[in-house]
Amino acid sequence: MKTYKHTVQYYECDKMGVTHHSNYIRFMEETRVDWMDNLGYGFDRMEAEGVVSPVIAVECHYKHPTTFKDVIEIELRVAEIKRLKITLAYTMRCRDMVVCEGTSTHCFLENGKPVAVEERFPEFYEKMRNEGEA
Repeated sequence: MKTYKHTVQYYECDKMGVTHHSNYIRFMEETRVDWMDNLGYGFDRMEAEGVVSPVIAVECHYKHPTTFKDVIEIELRVAEIKRLKITLAYTMRCRDMVVCEGTSTHCFLENGKPVAVEERFPEFYEKMRNEGEA
């Protein structure tokens, strides 16, 4: 997968001039949306077909601060894929340092009920599974 890049905006920084910790969760989402689009199964497509993918867990470990105009390169990989959920791992780098590592876990719902992506979107499931093996 290509690396997703996010340039830190002024409004994303706190009074101390560093990127506010809450924004790293948003950066993970930006990366995930881009990744799904690149796989051909963006949120807009899935939602048009009646499937949503809420976050059911998130974890974030901050290593080094970033500041306004820093470019954060974010790598995403499939950490674990199961019948009803997927866990994605993110590594964020800036200035040749790992600045943050995190994971997000998602399920897939159709009409409010869990749906097995392997059965509902077999091509998408296979692409996600292959990303985990890469």
